[in-house]
Amino acid sequence: MTLLHGQAFDDLFRTFHHSAFHLELKDSYHVPEEAGPFELFLQGKPDDFSWHQPWLKLVREATRAGKSIARVRVVTVPHGDYTRWGLSVAPLNIEAGEDIRWLPRHRATGIDFPPEDYWLFDGNRVVFTVFAEDGRFMGGTEVSESEIIEQCRTAHQQVWALAIPHEQYASM
Repeated sequence: MTLLHGQAFDDLFRTFHHSAFHLELKDSYHVPEEAGPFELFLQGKPDDFSWHQPWLKLVREATRAGKSIARVRVVTVPHGDYTRWGLSVAPLNIEAGEDIRWLPRHRATGIDFPPEDYWLFDGNRVVFTVFAEDGRFMGGTEVSESEIIEQCRTAHQQVWALAIPHEQYASM
């Protein structure tokens, strides 16, 4: 399998035609690029979010071109620190044009989740996100097996129907 990383991974967000959907299944990610900002959050200190600007720029470019980017985060309740941090950062993504929704894990019973987080582009292209054991984001691997693509499409439909929009979820 070819690993898409760096520019090749970023290009996925420049070349899709109409929709990009991300399903996040982990309660925390230990991505080194987020370690400093996460620590600031835990200490109650302000963050300038400069680390997040490349992603926000990609989202703005896509959504200004009329494309949609959405994600559902499946989370354990009560929330851990990482989820609380994600809730505080999500408004930046939303302001850039991303639709973020939350699905409490206990409400996700009966869904046949794929083994890893994934991006579903245009309803027919699946790229699983790959993380190293130390939490570093390595990139993505595209799958072509029709049954896996269908599993991801079905999971997308199911979680989207159950997920709670960010503004509503954050006020609960």
